Amino acid sequence: MNIKKLAVLPLIVACIVFSEQVSAQQIGTKKQLIDLQQDFVNLGFGMFIHFGMPTFMDQDWSDPDAALSLFQSPKLDADQWAKAAKSANMTYGCLTTKHHSGFPIWDTKTTSYNVMNTPLKRDVVREYANAFRKNGLKVMLYYSILDTHNGIRPNQITPVHIKLIKDQITELLTNYGDITALIIDGWDAPWSRISYDDVPFEDIYCLIKSLQPNCLVMDLNAAKYPTEALFYTDIKSYEQGAGQFISKENNKLPALACLPLQQNWFWKTSFPTTPVKNVNELVNKFLIPYNGAYCNFILNVAPNKNGLIDDNAIAALQEMGKLYSRTANPLRLQPCPAPIISSNIAKHVVSNSSWSNDMNLMDFANDDNFRSSWSSNPQVKYPWYEVKFEKEMPCNMIVITAGNSSGAKYNLEYFANGKWLPIKAHSLGEKKVSIFRFDRIWCENIRVNLSDFKEAPAIAEFGVYNERN
Repeated sequence: MNIKKLAVLPLIVACIVFSEQVSAQQIGTKKQLIDLQQDFVNLGFGMFIHFGMPTFMDQDWSDPDAALSLFQSPKLDADQWAKAAKSANMTYGCLTTKHHSGFPIWDTKTTSYNVMNTPLKRDVVREYANAFRKNGLKVMLYYSILDTHNGIRPNQITPVHIKLIKDQITELLTNYGDITALIIDGWDAPWSRISYDDVPFEDIYCLIKSLQPNCLVMDLNAAKYPTEALFYTDIKSYEQGAGQFISKENNKLPALACLPLQQNWFWKTSFPTTPVKNVNELVNKFLIPYNGAYCNFILNVAPNKNGLIDDNAIAALQEMGKLYSRTANPLRLQPCPAPIISSNIAKHVVSNSSWSNDMNLMDFANDDNFRSSWSSNPQVKYPWYEVKFEKEMPCNMIVITAGNSSGAKYNLEYFANGKWLPIKAHSLGEKKVSIFRFDRIWCENIRVNLSDFKEAPAIAEFGVYNERN
């Protein structure tokens, strides 16, 4: 057997193992991703619920070693949350199961630092899931990769940490019924600095799909990646409080926009006496226009220390329900390329190019920064760009993110066995992001030749991937 093909077998076997974990019932009801994305967009409006240890510390990030004795919510009532969501004509909820400081609010076996060892001694995730389903609402969960209590931080992540993440996600997707989406945070963000290589995204993505094939995987990473393609997520996300706003005129991807009703995500002692955001603006400036741009809107409502939503927030939600109802004829999504979920093997490898324009050298096109670019010198009629690997590497996808609007045509080739060979692939996606998927090849170099451009072309990122499927 060809030695190169043998090297690919572990990837194939891994996917088979993941597939075998899926029950016969799940296989029978598995939906296409485009249908799941459409269902998500159709939901229109939901409730984000930030509740956890920060609730009891008047902070958004709690002390990672905060005393368990702080967590006391004698009046906690998830049914009140669900009824409040219903009053606003919301269709689902999403609860923070574990925030960045690493305190799980479910009955986990992975760490003793959890809600079951607090004075509350109640599985908040279970009570939330049961209450929302009872009220006819879909159930989503939020989970943070960053975990400062358990030391899941940059530059020190170990296989033990990755196992903890996988075990916790397995619990959440095994013990709490159907989960419409798992919203992940603290991953590949400038403030978390945990890359998709440190905690392998493709592994986690495959695990989630093996446990619940119809669970959408959402990573809150829109600040880094172009808006024209689904990089490491099934749904594009926009955190408005961080300055991320969707283009209501140009968006074509399934999307989520989020915003807190109050000034912060977790409850603060000032909330009961502080005005909430303008209800009319929330509905008419954000919610309704976003629904008309393939975008679901999720509004955060933070329960207080007693585990109840404050009266002013309850009143605001009721008012929103008078102003908003889902459209009977939601927009139909157009098919889009499958999400990019694999590691970029071209990141930071040796690169080369034809003559660059001033300081915009070839290294900027594979530096994992979409805000910098390699630019061709205007004097070059036939520019090219390439990456070189230390040894022959397998790959089956190339993603080129343009650094300007030159409209250049791309022609791809690879170097193997002493000669350049063409890559047969059709471009998918928008002009800004071109996605090329093809049969797996083995190569030492990959090159793109550029032609038919209006101005000297530029490349923000040149990514090479070896997808499992």
